Parts: sequence; C-alpha cells; structure tokens
Amino acid sequence: MLAIFHKAFAHPPEELNSPASQKRKLPEETLRDFLSLHPDNTFSMSFGHAAVLAYVRPYPPNPLEQLLFCGYEDIYCLFKGSLDNLCRLIKQYGLSKCANEAMLIIEAYRTLRDRGPYPADQVVKDLEGRFGFVVYDSKAGTVFTALGSDGGVKLYWGIAGDGSVVISDDVEVIKNGCAKSFAPFPAGCMFHSEGGLMSFEHPMHKVKAMPRVDSQGVICGANFKVDKFTRINSMPRRGSAANWSQFDTDTQMNEA
Repeated sequence: MLAIFHKAFAHPPEELNSPASQKRKLPEETLRDFLSLHPDNTFSMSFGHAAVLAYVRPYPPNPLEQLLFCGYEDIYCLFKGSLDNLCRLIKQYGLSKCANEAMLIIEAYRTLRDRGPYPADQVVKDLEGRFGFVVYDSKAGTVFTALGSDGGVKLYWGIAGDGSVVISDDVEVIKNGCAKSFAPFPAGCMFHSEGGLMSFEHPMHKVKAMPRVDSQGVICGANFKVDKFTRINSMPRRGSAANWSQFDTDTQMNEA
C-alpha cells in the first residue's frame, strides 16, 4: 500500500528528514513507480494536491495478510493484516457482521472523533492481531496511522522531494522515493498529523528519535523508539474532548 500526504496536511518528526538526501523523488514519480510494479491489479485515489492513496489487490487473497481499502463519509482507510478480535469489536461498535477491518477502523475513528469518551491510545491498544493502517479524513484534512506492537506487519515512512510524507509497506518504494529520508514506522506507535508520534503501548513514555547511520557512516534519518526513562507528566485526557483529532494536546503542552 502507498499513502502520500502534502506537507501542509502532515507534520512528521523533523528527524525523519535527512540532510544527506539530495535525490528524492516527487510524489507523482513515487506513485507512478508504485503503480508500474503491479500494472494489472492496483488502485489509486487522488485528493487534489492534498493526498494520494493506492494499494495492490492481493492475489490470491491471504486472510493473514489482507490488504483492504474502503471509504465512508469522507474518511478513507488502508489496512494491512488481520484482527483476531474483529467479531467482538464489530459487535461493540454496532456494525454489520460482514464488516471488515478497514470498515471497523473508520467507525472507531468516527466515534472517537465525534463523541468518544476514550483516548485513542486505549482504543488502538484494544486491537488484537497483526495490523498496520492509514486513515485519511479528507474533510478535516488529517492523517492517522498506527502499527501493531507484535511486528507482524511492517510500515515505512519518509519525506519526498517536495516535503510530502510518504507511507508504505514496501521498503523499496520508500527508499527509491525518499532516498535517505526514511525510517521504519515504530511498532506499537501511532501518528496523527496534528498531534505527532506517540506510543499507544506505553502512552506515558515519550517516543525518542535515534539517529540512523548507513554503511558509509552517513546519518540518514532516524529510528524511533519508546524512551522508557522519560515519562510524560500527565495522563492522556479521558473526557469527551479526548478524540483522535486531539489525542496529544496534553503531551504538547507538557513539552512546550
């Protein structure tokens, strides 16, 4: 899968951008490369200059490595993997029995964004299984990404030539498009375009950037890991305002 977001709509950690990257591709070039790898079974959707979502229809289908895409009420989700507790969550959110994981993620996002009493870290932690997903709220212009803590699904992110954020499960697509300005997306973490990167597995601890050095000794972006020695001063909010579009307001205030 591939998701590209204009820099005006996503604000990744500064450490992801490597000063050694000089030959990064523009988003349209990366999209073209991705589509050319699978010319017969790819799908892409463009949202003007704001975003592009694309995925490869898996064949034959693999229930453990599903690649799903769906949209509802201006919210779109790319999902990879599978949830072991899908049936229970479908019942919890009042969805149809035929709903899949991507539909569930959209409904969870909508519920939390509009009226959810629980913080996003707890909701994502309730997802059991191997998963990685990207949610794009085209009406609000926001991005939400999360990766399961078991490491069964891999995601990578990087910075394109025009500063856009690129997210994909294909590391070669990321490398070719973002040069040295890329990194593995950290397992057990979630990213919101307005709130930044945080751990849903350890929400009381900050996520720290660790410089990554290539075989020539050149610093190329960073790896991101939970700093278990640095704690966030206050717990994430549990009130009605604690939704996916504002999940880390308290964190930002503590860091200011």
